[in-house]
Amino acid sequence: MSTNGMTSWAVDLKDVAEIYPFAGSEMLLYVIGLAFWIGWHIIQLRQEAAELKREVDADRDGSHTKAWIGKY
Repeated sequence: MSTNGMTSWAVDLKDVAEIYPFAGSEMLLYVIGLAFWIGWHIIQLRQEAAELKREVDADRDGSHTKAWIGKY
């Protein structure tokens, strides 16, 4: 299956303009990928900070040990 109309690769590639789809959109895809990557890290840091805060708060008030007292 060819996306550019070429039927044979036995040509001089300097005469071929685009050999893959969406040529010229690399910068846009890079910016989108970079924004997604940075956004993922920001979200991950916020979620981990909230989880650590919950654990520290539970350690301070002892609520994480109250559930175990009645079991033994």
